[in-house]
Amino acid sequence: MAMCPRINNLHTDTTVYFNQPDHTLDLSKDQYLFRQGDAVTDLYLIRTGQVLITKTTPDGRELSLRFLGPGDLIGEVLVTDASTQYLVDAKVTEAATLAVYRQDVLKQALKQDADALLDLLNYTQLMYRKDQTKFRDLVLHGKKGALYSILIRLSNSYGQEQADGIHLTQSFTNQELANFCATSRESVNRLLSDLKKQRVISEKNQQLIIHDLDFLKQAINCDQCPVVLCTIN
Repeated sequence: MAMCPRINNLHTDTTVYFNQPDHTLDLSKDQYLFRQGDAVTDLYLIRTGQVLITKTTPDGRELSLRFLGPGDLIGEVLVTDASTQYLVDAKVTEAATLAVYRQDVLKQALKQDADALLDLLNYTQLMYRKDQTKFRDLVLHGKKGALYSILIRLSNSYGQEQADGIHLTQSFTNQELANFCATSRESVNRLLSDLKKQRVISEKNQQLIIHDLDFLKQAINCDQCPVVLCTIN
């Protein structure tokens, strides 16, 4: 019997339905898994590599929403037979292998297991809530608040507590951080420089260190959301 794959934020009992993918897909860096407007037909599970979920704004600016890695599901769960199109892009940022699951097959199997279906729908709701909190921070607190929010999320996703602060084990360029905030690289450069002058953060070996997480939280009136809502994936 095939081993159940590890899937983030899904119960083990639900992952048994993901034992046998329809096929696997290998993509190189900078390839797209899907684009805005493509028809939704499958669910994808990242086995290796990294995928960035982005949304293009009407003025052509790219807004990064989620940064996904091994164990993360990608795609929209279809609960009806109505045709659905993707509202986002999924771009590979590190060569990836993905397991592909046909949604019509999954839906048929899950009809016999209400608990697993509910678990999958709760997962989808969690992803929507994560996106909503990111939009909230951008709208309520502007680009500075959006950057502070992203730094908090990065600390929850990739932070390692050490004596001098929280070290982020995943590196991001200033342009990548800017894309999460729907702003320019120059704006992020200035904001990060200000934080460094205040000793809120520093940088070592191209990795950020957060020395004063409470400063960032207080600046955006952090709601103390559950950590599961306050991550970058």
